[in-house]
Amino acid sequence: MMRFKGLGGADPRELFAGIKTPAYVIDEGALIRNGEILKDVAEKSGAKILLAQKAFSNYKLYPLLSRYLAGTEASGLYEARLGREEMPEGEVHVFCAAFSRKDFEETLRYADHIVFNSIGQLEKYAAAAKKAGVSTGLRINPEKSTQEGHEIYDPCSPESRLGVKISELNGFDRWDLVDGIHFHTLCEQDSDDLRITLDAVKEKFGQILKKPEIKWLNMGGGHHITREDYDRDLLIDLVKEASSEYKLQVYLEPGEAVALNAGYLVSRVLDIKEENVILDTSAACHMPDVLEMPYTPDIYGASTKTGIIRYCLGGPTCLAGDRIGEYFFDKELKEGDILVFGDMAIYTTVKNNTFNGMPLPDILLKKTDGSMETLNSFGYNDFKSRL
Repeated sequence: MMRFKGLGGADPRELFAGIKTPAYVIDEGALIRNGEILKDVAEKSGAKILLAQKAFSNYKLYPLLSRYLAGTEASGLYEARLGREEMPEGEVHVFCAAFSRKDFEETLRYADHIVFNSIGQLEKYAAAAKKAGVSTGLRINPEKSTQEGHEIYDPCSPESRLGVKISELNGFDRWDLVDGIHFHTLCEQDSDDLRITLDAVKEKFGQILKKPEIKWLNMGGGHHITREDYDRDLLIDLVKEASSEYKLQVYLEPGEAVALNAGYLVSRVLDIKEENVILDTSAACHMPDVLEMPYTPDIYGASTKTGIIRYCLGGPTCLAGDRIGEYFFDKELKEGDILVFGDMAIYTTVKNNTFNGMPLPDILLKKTDGSMETLNSFGYNDFKSRL
């Protein structure tokens, strides 16, 4: 299975048998593989590639990732500070749907680029940003959706609050406040969808991109660049085409692609009630995207389609909907069995919570030499201090 390819054929149930569960395990070798792919794309296309921290913020791996990336992207004040502190040699780019004055003034201490979501915020804050030496950008909405089934993550949905539509720019003449244009429309998508988006951007905003004030174009995230079947050649061509046509520096800010298939969530069976299996890990607490997206994560040695024995897996919380999914196994599960979920480095540690007083899983690193290192462990005080 692709989610477990980085283990080189080893059975993760045996590999992780000795660790305390639940636990996230980040795969150093898989991160390096992804980093090498991203660096190759950057070198061939001329793009600068940033880590979107909203997907992966395990900062103890930032020194490793800094070998391959140009910096970090932040969606708020604390991510901006984290990027500046933990990847200090890289650029820090910040986008927020709206800044308070207090947060904006502190963000100026960390940011190299700040992107505004509205003309009102641009006119309110851009002059101060430029005075502080921070490059300013405006997020646009090309009004061209390429997503199906992921409405919660679609910035081009009809009632989207994200980005400025071309109709909002009628009469706008303060281009002296704008150094760059930003769009972000994709979610786990290929470069053919970027082609569609880029055509829409050129059609509606091409004349703006040609303005002498505009120095860069940020194509956002959602690019699944490190996925095995992703068309990287097309991405490289699109970046080169845009940078040549408009004489701009192009930025990409993938999140998932940096840590795609580079982590696991290790769990144990606590109880079995007929076809219902209760684990020591929770969808609601430890992998919220399972419920928000929604999707069914891969489990090593199980299928979501065929098998001998069917089980419905869920977490230990009181939430009736704390349901991970329906799986088929070739043999009966029993109390204490280890189950390993794949692709759990992204949107897990950044979104987990302690609902019901659930302990947070420890975060471990599987190093390239096969050894295991604890990056962070959590206890009662981590639960109590948030309340």
